[in-house]
Amino acid sequence: MTTNTGNRGLDLNEGLIFEKAEDHCGVDFSDLDPTDSKASPSPLAKNLLRDNLDLPGLSEPETIRHYTRLSRMNYAIDMGLFPLGSCTMKHNPRLNEKLARIPGFADLHPLAPANAIQGALEIMVRLEDWLKALTGMPGISLSPKAGAHGELCGLMVIRKAHSVRGQDHRRIVLCPRSAHGTNPATAAFCGYDVVELAVNAKGRVELAELKENLNDNVAALMLTNPNTCGLFEPNMARMAQAVHEAGAYLYCDGANFNAIVGKVRLGDMGVDALHLNLHKSFSTPHGGGGPGSGPVVFSERLTPFLPYPMIRRDENNRLALVESPNCGKTEDEDHHLGRITAFQGQMGMFVRALAFIISHGSDGLRQATEDAVLNANYILSSLKDIMSPAFDGRCMHEALFDDHFLKGTNVTTLDFAKAMIDEGFHPMTVYFPLIVSGAMLIEPTESESLADLDQFTECLRSLAKAAQAGDLDRFSTAPHYAPVRRIDETRAARNVKLGYDQE
Repeated sequence: MTTNTGNRGLDLNEGLIFEKAEDHCGVDFSDLDPTDSKASPSPLAKNLLRDNLDLPGLSEPETIRHYTRLSRMNYAIDMGLFPLGSCTMKHNPRLNEKLARIPGFADLHPLAPANAIQGALEIMVRLEDWLKALTGMPGISLSPKAGAHGELCGLMVIRKAHSVRGQDHRRIVLCPRSAHGTNPATAAFCGYDVVELAVNAKGRVELAELKENLNDNVAALMLTNPNTCGLFEPNMARMAQAVHEAGAYLYCDGANFNAIVGKVRLGDMGVDALHLNLHKSFSTPHGGGGPGSGPVVFSERLTPFLPYPMIRRDENNRLALVESPNCGKTEDEDHHLGRITAFQGQMGMFVRALAFIISHGSDGLRQATEDAVLNANYILSSLKDIMSPAFDGRCMHEALFDDHFLKGTNVTTLDFAKAMIDEGFHPMTVYFPLIVSGAMLIEPTESESLADLDQFTECLRSLAKAAQAGDLDRFSTAPHYAPVRRIDETRAARNVKLGYDQE
C-alpha cells in the first residue's frame, strides 16, 4: 500500500533540504544598504558584498525537523546488533561519555601550559601504562589520530631506525593477503615497495612463504593478527624471529586487538610496533569518519626512535610534555622522530578508553575478550550447516562465510545483505577480505546477548532458506522497506554528484 504522503507511519519520507526550501531567507531582515553609514556602523566596500548564496530558506523549526527526521534513518549500535566484520562496533558505555564531558577534559585547550593540565597528563600516563602492560611493550606514542595514522607512525619510526643504522636501502614491506587493506596502502604512502604474501588454505601465512621473501632489502613485515579472516597466526613468534634475523622489523596491525586483550601480549611474540584502535578495542564511538585514536606501542628496539611529544616526570614529580631533544644533547645524538600531528592526540578518546579499562579491570577485559570470541563462534556454529564457512575450524572474534551456499540460486552476496535490511539488521561486511569469494564477515563483539544472537542467526537462516528455495523477488530488488530502495551503487560511485541542481 502506498500512502498519500509517502510516509510509512512515523517513518517520514524526507526530501533534500533544497527541495524543501523557499525562494527567500528563513529569517526576516529589513532591507539594508551596506554602504549606508546610518544603516550599518561599518560600511562595506561593494567588492566585499556576497552574491546570492542560494541557501535554503527554512525557519528554525523546519530545519530542526529536517535533520531530526534524517537522524531517524541512521542505524546505530544503540538500536541493534551491528555485525560489521573487522570494525568492532561494540557498545559504548555511557559512563565513558559522562567522564569525557567533565569540564577540564571536554574544554581543555591544546595550548594550555603543562602546569595547568596535570590531571589530563595523568590520564594520558595511566592510559599509557595500561596499554604497555596489555601488550608487553615498553614504548608508546599517543599522538596518532586513528588506526591508519598509527600505521603511518609505526612505519615512519621503522624507517627512521633503519636510516640511523645506515640501512636506507631497505625499501620493501611484506604484506600478507590476509592483512587489512590499510597496511599495503600505508606502506606505499610511506614510500615503500609492497610485496604481497600468499596465505594457505587455512587462511594463514606459511612460515616458508615468509622466509622465501625475506632478504637484505626488506624493511618490515606488516602482519594483522588476528587477521582479517578472523583467525590467529599461530606461527607469529617464529615469523618474528625470522624477520629479526633478516635485519627487519615486525609491524602488527592491532585493529583486531579486541580478540586477544588480556589473553595474549603481542610484545612477548616479538612484535616491534603495534597500533591500537581505542575506538574499537576500548569502546570509544566511531563510524561516519570518526572520532578515532590509534596509539602505537613499540619494542625496546624501536623505543629510541618514537615521535615527539612524550610525557615525562621532572625532578619534582610533575608531568611535562617533552617537545624536543633534552638539553645538552646534540641533534645527532637525538634520534626520535619529530611530530606526526598537531598537539598531543585525541584527549576525549583517552578519557573514554581509560574509563572503559578501569571500569572493567584486568579480569573484566579478559572476560570481554572471551565473550567476543565465544559470540563469534556461536554464530559460526549456528550457521555452518546452512551457510558456508570460508575456513574450517574455530574462529577468533569474527565469523567469515563465503558465497558457496548461494551457488545456483542467482542470489548474490549483495542481494543477501540488502535483504537483511528489510529484516531490521545492518548488513555484515561484504566482499571483504578479497581472498574469499563473496565474503560475509560478521563480528558480534562481546556486547550482544544470547537472545540477540539467536534472533540474528535465525534471520540469516531464514534468508539462506529463501534463497535456496528460489524466492528471487525477495532479494533482487531488496530492500523493500527502507527509506531508500535499491540503488545502482557502481554508477553512484563512478558518477558522484556532490551538489544539488534544481534544474
